[in-house]
Amino acid sequence: MDMTGEYKIEAPREAVWQALNDPEVLKQCIPGCETLDKTSDTEFTANVRAKVGPVSARFGGKVQLTDLDPPNGYKISGEGQGGVAGFAKGGAEVKLTPDGAGTLLSYSVNAQVGGKLAQIGARLIDATARKMADDFFAKFAEVVAAGNAAAPAPEAAAPAAALATATPSVESKGGLSPKIWVAGVIALIVIVLIAFAA
Repeated sequence: MDMTGEYKIEAPREAVWQALNDPEVLKQCIPGCETLDKTSDTEFTANVRAKVGPVSARFGGKVQLTDLDPPNGYKISGEGQGGVAGFAKGGAEVKLTPDGAGTLLSYSVNAQVGGKLAQIGARLIDATARKMADDFFAKFAEVVAAGNAAAPAPEAAAPAAALATATPSVESKGGLSPKIWVAGVIALIVIVLIAFAA
C-alpha cells in the first residue's frame, strides 16, 4: 500500500520540528500510544492499542531513522507486529516545507501487511488509514498552532536557544539526539497505524 498526505500547520517550520521532538506533544496526538523506547543509537520501539474495522489489538513496532535533515525532514523504515491481527513493514518520508507563516508537512508511506488485517476489505482499510492519519495530524496541527501562539517572542527565546546550543547532546558524542528519536516516533506511529490499517 502507498499513501501520501499533506497538512498545513499554522506555525513556523522550526516550531513544527520542535513539536515532533516533544514527547508531551506526541502523547497528546497519538491515539492509543502506550510506550516509546529508544533501544539503540538507530532503533526505537513503540506499543499502540488500535482498532481497524473488526480487528482490535495491541501493536508493537520498531523503527530506524535515516537521512536526518533537521528541520527539513527524515526517512524511516519500520516493522510492526499485532499478534494474530497481523504484521506490517514499510517506510516513510516526512518533509517540512515553509509555507508563508506556516509549514506544509508532507509524508509518503509504503507498507506491506499480512495476517487478519490483510484480509479486511480495501475500502475499509483505506478509509481507516486515512482517518487515522487525518486524526493524528489534525490534533498535531492544533497542538502546535496553540503552542506557537503561546511561544515567547524570538528575542526572548534567543538566550534559551544559545544555552541549548551550548549544552552537549548525545548527537555530539556520535549518536542521535534523544530529541531526534522522538521525531521518529511520529513516523513510527504513522507507519504502524497506517500500515496495520492497510
